[in-house]
Amino acid sequence: MPSTLEAPSPVEQDYRWTLNFGPQHPATHTTLRLVLQIEGERVVDAKPDIGYLHSGFEKIGEHLNYNQYVTVTDRMNYISPLANNIAWHHAVETLLGIKVTPRCKYIRTILAELARISDHLLCDGAMALDTGAFTAFLYAFNQREALYDVFETLCGARFTTSYTRTGGLMYDATPLFVEQVRQFVKSFPAVHAEMCRLLNRNRIFVERTKGIGFLSKEDAINRSATGPIARASGVTRDLRKDEPYLAYADFDFNVICSTGGDCFHRYLVRMDEMVESLKIVAQAIENLPSGPVNVPMAERTILPDKDRVYDTIEGLITHFEVVMTNRGFQTPREECYAAIEAPNGELGFYLVGDGSEIAYRARCRPPSFIHFALFPDLIKGHTVSDIVAVLGSLNIIAAELDR
Repeated sequence: MPSTLEAPSPVEQDYRWTLNFGPQHPATHTTLRLVLQIEGERVVDAKPDIGYLHSGFEKIGEHLNYNQYVTVTDRMNYISPLANNIAWHHAVETLLGIKVTPRCKYIRTILAELARISDHLLCDGAMALDTGAFTAFLYAFNQREALYDVFETLCGARFTTSYTRTGGLMYDATPLFVEQVRQFVKSFPAVHAEMCRLLNRNRIFVERTKGIGFLSKEDAINRSATGPIARASGVTRDLRKDEPYLAYADFDFNVICSTGGDCFHRYLVRMDEMVESLKIVAQAIENLPSGPVNVPMAERTILPDKDRVYDTIEGLITHFEVVMTNRGFQTPREECYAAIEAPNGELGFYLVGDGSEIAYRARCRPPSFIHFALFPDLIKGHTVSDIVAVLGSLNIIAAELDR
C-alpha cells in the first residue's frame, strides 16, 4: 500500500519560474526591467518594473522657468528631442495665449517631422537588430547621422537640441539648413526603399513579428494607446489632422493606418509614416515664409535675439527682465493641457500658472508610460524569444517612464 507521504508525480508539479528580463539585457537598453512568469519557454505573466532612469522631470518643471525647462525635455524622449521641445513650448504658449509667427510654425513643423523620421528609423532599425536583421539597422542609423547634421547646422547641437523658446526659436533657419533639408528629401526615398526590401519580405523578420503581440482596436482605445501603435490596430486618430496645430492644416498628407495590430504591422505603419513625413517636409521647405521667427519683443515674455541684446539697450533690458526678474513674465492664473502628435503618440503637458515665470504644476502625458502598460497583455502566451519583438514594436523610451 503506497504511503500518503509520497512525493507528487512530475505531472502534478508546478513548473512556473520567475525570470528577470533586463535591465542588463541588450534589448532593454539597460533601463527597462520585466519580471516574467514562464512555463518552459511560454510567458504566462509579465510585470513591467519602472524607475531605473528616475530624475523627477515633472517636479523639475515646477522649479525652472518656461524657457529653462526646455533643456529637460531633451532628456525625456532622447530619440527625438526636438519633438519634446516643440510639445513643451506649444503648451506654454497655449497657457500664455501667444501665437507664434508663420515662419516659426513652418520651421517647427519641419523639425517635428524630421524628428518623427529619426525616431521611426531607430525604432524599426533597433527592432530589426533585436530580431536578427543587422543590415537594416546600419541603413537606419546612417540616415539618423544625416539628420544629426541638419540639426547641428540649425542649432549647434546634434542630440540635446533645446531649440525652441517661448514665442519662437533659438535661431532662425539658415540657407545651409534649407539646402541640407532639400538634400535629405532627395536622398531618403532610395534608402527607405532599400530598408523595405531588406525587411518586408525577410523570412526570419516576418516570422518573428507577424501575428506576435496582437492588439485589437477595442483594446487600443480602452487602454489609451496613441500614435503608430494605435493606428496599427485600426484607430484613425492623429492630432495633426484631428486637432491641427502649427502649420499642419496647410499641408497634404495621409494618416497611415492598418488593422493587423501585431508587431509587423506596427513596423509597417512607421515605415509608411516616414514617407508621409517626408511629404510634409518637402512642402514646408519649399514654401517657407519669410519674416521673423520670434513674436515681437514688446511682449516682454520673449527672449530677444542675441543681436538685439548685444547691440541695443532695449534688447539688453528686455533680456535682463525676462531672465533675471519676474517683471518680464506675467502668466495667467489658469491651467491648460496641450498636446502634439509626437513620434510615439500623444505627448501632452498639463500646466498650471500662478502669475510667475515658473509653472505651479507641470505634468506630462508621455506615450511610453501608457504603452509600457500594454506589454503584459501583448506578451502572454508567447515565447521568451518574442519579448524583444514586442518590446521593440512598442518603442519604449525609459526616460518617458519618469514621473
